[in-house]
Amino acid sequence: MTKLIPYFWRNPLQLAFLMSASLLAGAYAFQYIGGYPPCDLCWWQRYAHFAILGVAGAGMLLKGDARTIAAWGTTIALDISVAAAGFHAGVEQKWWQGPSTCTTNGQTQATDMDSLFDSMMETKLILCDEIAWDMFGISMAGYNFLISLATALFVTLALAAALRKREVRTA
Repeated sequence: MTKLIPYFWRNPLQLAFLMSASLLAGAYAFQYIGGYPPCDLCWWQRYAHFAILGVAGAGMLLKGDARTIAAWGTTIALDISVAAAGFHAGVEQKWWQGPSTCTTNGQTQATDMDSLFDSMMETKLILCDEIAWDMFGISMAGYNFLISLATALFVTLALAAALRKREVRTA
């Protein structure tokens, strides 16, 4: 562990790539092995991690200014991941309302039995405002938030330090 921190401090794109790949692998394991299908907000989080994989992966192949741009693009994608996971965790905790496509307020606009049946058939079974799984009181979205936040902070600080070091060398 003591050797990993300096390594990733020098190679933050690899950390971002590894963490997003691990979080996506975990999400797909929960889906296909554990039987926990994703809700709409879960997909938002996955899309952010796909973006991180793409931008960080490209950045690892690039050199010079293009690599720097990809690195900062990776931090933006990490920030989006943090926001998506934090929003989802807040919806699960009922701190705020989620999108109407994946939450329930117990009310229906149905006025007759046919429209009630149609409404029930269109309703998605995976609700974003219900915690499907938790450990120590923290949901999957909560863990994604915490891990993504830690990764985003580490990568941003490492990139800022590298940029500052580069500016000192050229001054």
